[in-house]
Order: sequence, then structure tokens, then C-alpha cells
Amino acid sequence: MAFPWREGNRFHLLIDGEHFFPAMLAAIKQSREMVGLEMYLVQSGRIVDEFTEVCCAAAQRGVQVFMLLDAFGAAGLSAQARARLRQSGVQLDFYNPLKLSQLWRFLRRDHRKILVVDHDVAFVGGVGLTDDFDSAVRGCGAWRETVVECHGPVVVDWWRAFSSVWEAQNKQRINVAAAEEVPPRGDQRGRVALSAADLPHEIRRAAIKRIRTAKHRVWMATAYFIPPWKVRRALRKVARKSVEVRILVPGPQSDHPAVHYAGRRYYGPLLRAGVRIFEYQPRFIHAKTMICDDWVSIGSANIDRWNLRWNLEANQEIEDVAFTAEVVMQFERDLAASTEITPARWKRRGTSARILERFWGTVDRLVDRYLRRPGG
Repeated sequence: MAFPWREGNRFHLLIDGEHFFPAMLAAIKQSREMVGLEMYLVQSGRIVDEFTEVCCAAAQRGVQVFMLLDAFGAAGLSAQARARLRQSGVQLDFYNPLKLSQLWRFLRRDHRKILVVDHDVAFVGGVGLTDDFDSAVRGCGAWRETVVECHGPVVVDWWRAFSSVWEAQNKQRINVAAAEEVPPRGDQRGRVALSAADLPHEIRRAAIKRIRTAKHRVWMATAYFIPPWKVRRALRKVARKSVEVRILVPGPQSDHPAVHYAGRRYYGPLLRAGVRIFEYQPRFIHAKTMICDDWVSIGSANIDRWNLRWNLEANQEIEDVAFTAEVVMQFERDLAASTEITPARWKRRGTSARILERFWGTVDRLVDRYLRRPGG
């Protein structure tokens, strides 16, 4: 499913749970007709309780509430919360539950993070319904995250993206308006970009195309950095052409340290090509953002092979000078809280780091090679 670029939108950047959770909850509270929520990571706690409350209230006042959660990522959702949602009229379903007869398909996960309310607003980013993003619970250790709030014709495309998975999952059709029926809400240009194992890798292709054609800047932030070969080659090539290439990744704070070390093995060739690499220090940075000149992509897709090969992913692409400037300002704030891995610093890293990089890099290569085999 491919979507066109659409004019007449308004996009708002929301940084961290203290800003995007209240906006998302308020939108559900104000819903009149239908709510679509598609999430990967869902774990019972304060945030789940708040979303359960507003979704149940919406369903009880007659709003159609569709909730599609990944069966693996939402394993931490309590039985009590599931029962309450269903008893209140929320239509709750789980993507790709484990079946012993289809173990291979279990690798395919719904990693999208989408909330669509009526035809008014959509929220897209890397967020999960977990207290890890909640500063009220985790304090200064809450995960650093970015969400974009969307108004305008692209909201229809977000409904179509949601409904395509929902309908394939349970054969229930959702009535979605035509994009032409949604009035302009601004003057910004945007496009919905999706990827899945059985679809063209639209997010990866768009990223590679934008990297290759960049004239001034390629900045990316990703929680997990194990980039495909084509992405690595494109980054090296544009860096050698004096394009400013900056990569922002987690530092010591990560929920998957093995992935951090596996990705570090790519630092050397990138640094030699002129790519600048920064490791974020204060907390775990979970955001997935790419800037190429005045093009921005924000969503669920990390720059790693697993995400781009197996998962359902969803990003909002935006071409707008003012919005890009806002994203650049936030990126610069994140860089200021990061340690740059210069070539000299990279050469001085300790023996233990080198051993971990080699070990987890080898594990990653073996897993990747096995999964490429037919039936593997």
C-alpha cells in the first residue's frame, strides 16, 4: 500500500511522554466517531491504566474503538485490562499470536505505533504504552522519544494504513472517508510511508533515495543501529561529498545492549568516510528520526535490518522548511547531551568494548545468515 504526497496538513512535534501522552489521551476523550490504536510495546502500569480508562469511556458513549496490539509486544498487558477493555465494548485484537504450526511467521511483528481519532488527528512515532516513557514514574530516566501529531488529509491515509491491517486480521471493514473530504488544516506537505515483510520496503527505499540525493545534511537518530549494506554505502558516499552526516544512537543507556555493541562494528568504516557519530548519554534514546536537507521522516522504523525486513513499520514523511527547522533544533539539543565518537576516541576504546563488539557482531551475522536461508 503506497500513499501519495498530500498538501494542506499541519504537523506538530511532541517530545517525550510528558507532552505526547496528554495530547493522545485528550484526543481520545474528545472522540466522536472512531478511534484506531495500533501499538507494539504495551505493558500494564500507570500509562496503560490511563489509556484503558479513556478508551473504555469512549466505547461506552458509542465511539467505535479499535485496538490492535502486537501479540508478542503486548504480552505484558494484564488479563484484567484485557477483560475490562472488551467488557466496555473496545474491539481488541492481537497481531500474529504464536501458533506452533507457524513458528516461522512469529518473526513478523507489528512494530507500528499509531493513534488515529475520527478524521481529525493522528499520532505517529516510536512510543509504546509503557511506563518507560513516563517521567512521572521513571523520573529523569524516562525514555527519550519523538512523536508527530498530524492534522489534515494525511489522517485519512493513517486510517487506511490502520484499517488494512485490522481488516486482514479479523475481516472487519472500517469505513474511512476519502482524503478529498477532509478539509486542509494547514500548509504543510506530508506522506505516509509503510513497510512490511510482504510489501515493498518503502521506508528503506525512501531513506536511501533521500540520503543519495542530499546536498547539505543527513542526520539520523535511531534506537537500534544495524543498518543494511545499501544504507551504509549511501551514508559513506554522501559523507565523502562533503554532505554533513550525523548519526545519533544510544550510549550507555539501552534496553538491548547486545544490539548496541553489534551496531558499533560499523563505526570504523563510517568514521573513515567522514560520518560523525554521537552516543546519547543521559538516558535511553528510543526516537527514530531522519533529516535529509528539508525532508523529515519520523515514526516506528529503526535503521536496522530486522525492523526493515520483518516488521510492520510506519513513518510520517514531511517536507516543510519550518517543521524541519524545529526538528533540527531538537536534534541539536540531543547532540549537546551526547558524546561524539571521534576517530581518535574510537581508536582508544578499551579491550572489553572490542570483545563485546566482535562477539555480538558475530552473533548478528550468524542470525542474519540463518534467517536468509530458505526455511531457516
